[in-house]
Amino acid sequence: MFERKNTEARRIPRHIALIMDGNGRWAKKRMLPRSLGHKQGMERMIGLLEHAFGLGVDYVTLFALSTENLQRPKEELDGLYDLIRQHFAESMERICSRGVRLRVIGDRTLLPKDVQEILQDSEKKTLSYEGKGLNVALCYGGRAEIVRAVNNAVKAGTSVTEESFSKLLYTQGQPEPELMIRTGKESRLSNFLLYQAAYTELYFSDKLFPDFSDEELERAIVWYSKRIRRFGKTDEQLETEKK
Repeated sequence: MFERKNTEARRIPRHIALIMDGNGRWAKKRMLPRSLGHKQGMERMIGLLEHAFGLGVDYVTLFALSTENLQRPKEELDGLYDLIRQHFAESMERICSRGVRLRVIGDRTLLPKDVQEILQDSEKKTLSYEGKGLNVALCYGGRAEIVRAVNNAVKAGTSVTEESFSKLLYTQGQPEPELMIRTGKESRLSNFLLYQAAYTELYFSDKLFPDFSDEELERAIVWYSKRIRRFGKTDEQLETEKK
């Protein structure tokens, strides 16, 4: 665990993106239904969010369900939707009570109607919150987000710059993620935040998500704090800027 006196010496990223991978495999290893793996993953997600915001992270973006995941068996998807029905509102109220604004990003029209309503109601309760944010990506795809933004620009009849284009994305008004963590032994982006992650530090963990502890999160932050973020500049330029 970080000691309070040591957190100031670390560079805490303002925005962490998290690909929560491995819930199903976690359950399979224990000869349990995949639905129990997702339930365990949700419980770990809540604890991890509390810890991240407690450490001073301002924004977290969670990859909860991709558009590609919609190809999974109906039984598994129904189990995920039931988790949202039973636990989402209460869990988000617990997290957002510390002044965190909730945004659900992705094409929520692909979700059951009652699930859409739960998500919308949870978002509404946090509309007045500023300074901290939680993005939950459901039915999300990075390419689809970019296409959506392009189409909105075309409809408006305007050309775009990098700055104006970023305002057409789901994460408008938020800093780009400095650190992206993927659990589950995979080392790819899987169509997640493709535009926003241009300069994000990528941290891949062998831990399946339900086993990704608070201590594992801190290890990722320590790793991040040692990275030199040059943004195309030389080490000498960075040293000069520090003076």
